[in-house]
Amino acid sequence: MHVLVCLTLVLAALVSPCAGGWCYENQYSCDAACRDPSGWSSDFPRCGGLRQSPINIVSRKVHVNTALPPLEFIGHSERINITVENKGHSAHFHLPQSVRLTGGALPGHYRAAQFHFHWGASGTPGSEHTIDGERFPMELHIVHIKEPYGSLTEAEHDMAGIALLAFLFEEATEDHPHLDAVITALGQVRHNGSTAVMSDFRLSDIIPPSEQLRGYYRYVGSMTTPGCEQAVAWTVFLKTLAISSRQLDAVVQQCRFWTGQPMTDIFRPTQPLDGRVVYRSNSARAVTAATFWLVLATTATLIH
Repeated sequence: MHVLVCLTLVLAALVSPCAGGWCYENQYSCDAACRDPSGWSSDFPRCGGLRQSPINIVSRKVHVNTALPPLEFIGHSERINITVENKGHSAHFHLPQSVRLTGGALPGHYRAAQFHFHWGASGTPGSEHTIDGERFPMELHIVHIKEPYGSLTEAEHDMAGIALLAFLFEEATEDHPHLDAVITALGQVRHNGSTAVMSDFRLSDIIPPSEQLRGYYRYVGSMTTPGCEQAVAWTVFLKTLAISSRQLDAVVQQCRFWTGQPMTDIFRPTQPLDGRVVYRSNSARAVTAATFWLVLATTATLIH
């Protein structure tokens, strides 16, 4: 039976576009066809850089910064049809360019590209960022690309070319009223490469209104999957999102990796801070975005 399982996984690796690439820690590979996070930097050198994500945020060490005003969300309340795709390592919900982001001391306007989730296994936490060492049940990432860049590849040459919003989930007794639609969509893209359309969707059904999102952490970092591009302005919101234990159990049962295994524990371990400063917003007053990014650029140069 073991030989049969190995043969199945080897064949899956051979036909998969991810073969020989990267995987998460819990993905078993009989022939070492992929590298887990500890080995990502061997094939993707930037994954060994000094501005990697995710990180553990130590709340007593963050710097309150008055240059971090509220973010401005554009198009988040529009009803849209979006395509959901199983990418082999996670499921991406592709967003139209009408969904945009500005403010928050970000150096420009950003258009949305996609959102996705990171989760654990049944009964275990799966967020990527941790707060004071605590890992949360799940984490939502909304990826935005700075205008006028046309792709992540173009944006990766700019330290703030990508704006990534992170929302941490906390377990609640009641269901999140709009997550079941997301769970249903995940179930429709069970296998690698499969797609489905999610109709009549609004981001504002998932994330809180902007007046509840004035509190956030900000730091410079990277994408959390290879090639780990160090071009991300991270915004990790203090406001958590609710999810019930029933919904958590349902999420982790929907999709499968490119190897055919259940898609569970899809998070990268936290990375060293390596001298970076984590800021926390305080919207009592605001200075220019240029001042804030001058400070960040100076810090990044010192630790590069």
